[in-house]
Amino acid sequence: MDEMSFQHYLLGLFAVANNIAAIPLYINLINGRTEKEQHKICSTATFAALVTMVISMFAGLAVLNFFQISIPAFRIAGGLLLLSTGFGMMNSVQRSIEIAEQTFSKIISTAIIPIAIPITTGAGTMSTIVLFAESAQNKPYLHFTLMAAIAVMTGIIYITFYYSPKIVRFLGATGLDVLTKIFGLITLALGIQFILTGLTAAFPKIM
Repeated sequence: MDEMSFQHYLLGLFAVANNIAAIPLYINLINGRTEKEQHKICSTATFAALVTMVISMFAGLAVLNFFQISIPAFRIAGGLLLLSTGFGMMNSVQRSIEIAEQTFSKIISTAIIPIAIPITTGAGTMSTIVLFAESAQNKPYLHFTLMAAIAVMTGIIYITFYYSPKIVRFLGATGLDVLTKIFGLITLALGIQFILTGLTAAFPKIM
């Protein structure tokens, strides 16, 4: 894969790690909670997403090496996964959860799973970051660039959760649905690019 810029990393992460799809669940989760509790729920979900992305960046390649999985094979597998994720986003429906009579500790657990993982940062996000990290191997400045993109993405996730009630009032259900489908289309394109890059590396003569 050609050397990528901060913008490429951030746009790639924005496509696969955005939390638009998690907003309906999150709104239900904070309903009736105090401002302090809402802030804790927001911080917990965001921190869980950050930890997931950082672990994927620093440990993903080691896991692949341990299982002797080649990068071209992982690119193809990751691309297929992103295709599935993208199609799912294109055909998504609004989801809701029942939170009646849940303890606050249970609500915090829900903020981590499923809101942060896997709705906000799932397998597609993990595979994308692993492939980004592989492209930055032996280039420390690119690792800093990727880390900066992850930091900015974390800020976007936090702001989106924090202002989600206002976002819902502004966009409405239709607007959220349209945004999800747009991100789904970008995810599809990213998956196809990963597959093409993997096939090119695995079969250079054919491709």
